[in-house]
Amino acid sequence: MFTAQQVNESVALRQDLHRHPELKFEEHRTAAIVASRLKELGYKVTENIAGTGVLAELDTGRIGPVIAFRADMDALPIQEANTFDHGSRHPGLMHACGHDGHTAALLLAAEAIIQRRDALCGHLKLIFQPAEEGGNGAARMIEEGVLDNPRVSAIFGYHNRPGFPAGQVFVKPGPAMGGNDTFRVTIKGRFGHAAMPHLAVDPIYVGASIVQQLQGLVGRHKSPLEAGVITVAAFHAGEAANVIPGEAELVVNIRSDRASSREALAGQLERVVDGVCSAHGASFEMFHEHQIPPLVNDPEWAEKVLTAAKEAQVSDDIQQLDYMPTMGAEDFAFYLQQVPGCFFFVGNGDSAYLHNEHYDFNDQILPVAGGTFVALAQHLMQAN
Repeated sequence: MFTAQQVNESVALRQDLHRHPELKFEEHRTAAIVASRLKELGYKVTENIAGTGVLAELDTGRIGPVIAFRADMDALPIQEANTFDHGSRHPGLMHACGHDGHTAALLLAAEAIIQRRDALCGHLKLIFQPAEEGGNGAARMIEEGVLDNPRVSAIFGYHNRPGFPAGQVFVKPGPAMGGNDTFRVTIKGRFGHAAMPHLAVDPIYVGASIVQQLQGLVGRHKSPLEAGVITVAAFHAGEAANVIPGEAELVVNIRSDRASSREALAGQLERVVDGVCSAHGASFEMFHEHQIPPLVNDPEWAEKVLTAAKEAQVSDDIQQLDYMPTMGAEDFAFYLQQVPGCFFFVGNGDSAYLHNEHYDFNDQILPVAGGTFVALAQHLMQAN
């Protein structure tokens, strides 16, 4: 499917991107490289979408589906601990999630796809997205119209997965990654002396009660057949040993696998906080800081990924999973709320885990990931 030269150039590009990581909405160098390469290949390219996003389009001139493929481009604020030659050149910044590999794989696929354009029908959109890491870049790209004119029929993306055999392609129909809701809760009590707690309203005690009660949502409000977890990730209050503070702050993170589990957890959070605060004479303010919906693959389109990958023999190991591989969140879920499609996975081998200072994308899987995109284009856009 790819020549040795194409693969070697893809590896060189991936390692160059790794040397020069850029944070969300700051992917200027990366976007310029992507846009330049796509123009060179012959795609119609639109730049500066959602700030630094790039959209490439291939209109075959023949009636057919409108298919979209997506790659994310941003890095993380992590100090890299690796010592190899392609390590980050920018202190405090690192491609610790493999977005450098996702970008390189889709560019590799773009070259092979346009070489096959005479055998394709319909319209192809390649979406290179900024700010997957906490910036909801997918939502911004959607707002700026990447799914429209013409309207996308189905969309596909992928993520590398450490801990799974290198090059293994796998798909999870239905819920495949967790939703992510983060709330900041400020509990307002009443200052007092530690020796006279009855004259105060202790927000630490109230906050601790809330922490305990929230686990009841997981154990008694969410179905045991659905997945979800609540983590109180931060609890800030007080300074002096003999003073009951006036306020406490909780940061609450909720993961869910579908709309119903999200409602059972995130949907009931305010009710629990309000009830506990009211019982103890406290008040509260709650701010919803961040939200990504659960990523749910359309089973029909998940099956098409498996069929296409097997037809093209992109890997010796292609399979369907019957369990969610992670509760980690992925903003590709925003696309799947708008149009059907599938987010698949490619094993990264025995590497450090994602968001780890020792992580590195496995260059050996570039032809597998890129090949799966090419296989999908051939399978779904095959000219009659």
